[in-house]
Amino acid sequence: MEANFPMGGPSEKCSAVVDERGLSKLKWRCRRGLLENDLFIERFFKRFSDTLTVRQATALELLMDLSDNDLLDVHLARKSLAQVAAPLDRQDVQEVLSMLRKNC
Repeated sequence: MEANFPMGGPSEKCSAVVDERGLSKLKWRCRRGLLENDLFIERFFKRFSDTLTVRQATALELLMDLSDNDLLDVHLARKSLAQVAAPLDRQDVQEVLSMLRKNC
């Protein structure tokens, strides 16, 4: 999955802050069917939208590929990323998951 965020060299792309258009698209992409997930994500954006990097936004998009129930289970630490989607058990996704959990 390729994110629609500012382009640049690899390191520039990863550390760049998501622009307003990219952030708007990401917020739309993050809309969920479970109210609990929407509340967690809403708090996440209130706290981190001004500093969210392209790398973090891409990892968040990967989390959004999870089903609503799996996303909630991972967020609440009832299941690990390895249990629900082993390929997502990586540093950037874990970082964003940690950021989501700060809002509990």
